[in-house]
Amino acid sequence: MAALHDHANIASLAGDGEPPPPSTADRHRGGWTTFPFVIACVAGLTLAAGGLVNNLIVFLINEFNIESVDAAQINNVFNGCVNLFPLIGAVAADSLLGCFSVIWISSLISLLGFILLLLTVTVDNLSPPGCKTGSNFCIPPSRTQYAVLYTALALVSIGVAGTRFTLVTMGANQFTKLKHQSTYFNWYFFSLYGASFVSATGIVYVEDNVSWGWGFGICIAANVIGLALFLIGSPFYCHDKPQASPFTSLLRVLIVSVRKRKAIISSEAKDYYYGDHQSKGIVAEAPTKSFRSLNRAALKAEGDVETNGSIAKPWRLCSVQQVEDLKNLIRITPVWSSSIFLSTPIGVLLSLTVLQALATDRHVAGRRSFQLSAGSMIVFALLATALGVILTDRFLWPVWRKLRGKNPTALQQIGIGHVLNIASMAVAALVESKRRGSATSRHLMSILWLVPQMVVVGVGEAFHFPGQVTLYYQEFPSCLKSLSSAMVAMAIGLAYYLSTAVVDFIRRITDWLPNDINDGRVDNVYWVMVVIGVINFGYYLVISWLYRCKNVQV
Repeated sequence: MAALHDHANIASLAGDGEPPPPSTADRHRGGWTTFPFVIACVAGLTLAAGGLVNNLIVFLINEFNIESVDAAQINNVFNGCVNLFPLIGAVAADSLLGCFSVIWISSLISLLGFILLLLTVTVDNLSPPGCKTGSNFCIPPSRTQYAVLYTALALVSIGVAGTRFTLVTMGANQFTKLKHQSTYFNWYFFSLYGASFVSATGIVYVEDNVSWGWGFGICIAANVIGLALFLIGSPFYCHDKPQASPFTSLLRVLIVSVRKRKAIISSEAKDYYYGDHQSKGIVAEAPTKSFRSLNRAALKAEGDVETNGSIAKPWRLCSVQQVEDLKNLIRITPVWSSSIFLSTPIGVLLSLTVLQALATDRHVAGRRSFQLSAGSMIVFALLATALGVILTDRFLWPVWRKLRGKNPTALQQIGIGHVLNIASMAVAALVESKRRGSATSRHLMSILWLVPQMVVVGVGEAFHFPGQVTLYYQEFPSCLKSLSSAMVAMAIGLAYYLSTAVVDFIRRITDWLPNDINDGRVDNVYWVMVVIGVINFGYYLVISWLYRCKNVQV
């Protein structure tokens, strides 16, 4: 759910303070002049990406003769890349190239990927021949065809990932007032969801009912228009300058603490280096006692500090703040790890729901009515999340404040999301049991029976995604504030990989997931997800009870 994940990015950026004043060169740039160019790029690239992401499983089955469960596995790996690579893009934008360069390069890479996908459906030798009507035998792809397919998917995933965070950041950097940033975030959110809805319905319909060539052609056109309009706006942008990687200071703490492992840890504040605080005469406290071995990194030794108070050798001494930043990151890691197993069942649900949809009666109201595409099932989750965010913000949380006298904490929001996530898996298991029973009686179940599981998982995301972003933004070290939302996407990416491993493990030890799911027990797979969700929820309750937030919500 790219749109849902990007909503988390918006939330984290919206929570930031006033941006720094623009440089002299950029004083007459930025502002609302840049708004249409950035928003057009967001809409175009989201439209293009959705045309593949939402219908990838169907594409692999119909055009490459890949077995259904294998197609679902490839889809999970692809989504894992789309959610992991943004972290690399964000670091590259912050440390090396800047947002503008990362965006146009990534957009060009995704364009090349879509062109290659278009060639696979228009050039006969780049995809296997279609299955003969009435025959169960299909010619599998050759090594060359697999190579072309995987290259195209890799290019698209890299391109999409490279713009996921950078477009949000660059757009926000064009404004110097927080209220203007908030307006931009609202329009960004609207464009993102609008384009996601159009791609999940319109483009998916074209791919299923007209041709994949036309579908990918629309994706290419959307990508080209988005990239072109973004480049046209170049003279008007405020261009951010790359800075040092925020991970460097954390790495220094580890290396310096190892180098000083034989030093005796002092309890006196004067024996530690405080950086700017010390030079300004601010009274500072000694490092905290947790993870005491790391305190050695800020322990001063002869020759570590210059006469002017600066560090003589950066890889021999760190400030107390840098040490505490690393400690905060270590403390929150267990909470973050629970979000990986929170998203793992979601990855399984989203891919298997497509396979379920392909085995149902997809006509909305009778045999001659409109036929819903399997890849469009994601729309119900998108709508449920959007509506859930609105309802919780306007109704649920105000009631909560009246009853409890304070806002719900981020940890509580995430906990509610855990419960709803488990409930969605249970609903999916019950619905699949009914679907399988109707399939054996040769009476296909309506696709609308799959809507409840998508709605429940969508409402769950309305709780745990904003909760996660809020928690990480509040609790992450100051040097990693800009990457706090990227950690949410990183957890999602790892969850997709983990869901692939879980499904593969189930296939190895059971016969629940054959190529024809009517002969399997997909409902049992969902019950396994319920068990995983319950265990992970128990783990989350323990670590959230032990965790002490440094920024308490009121």
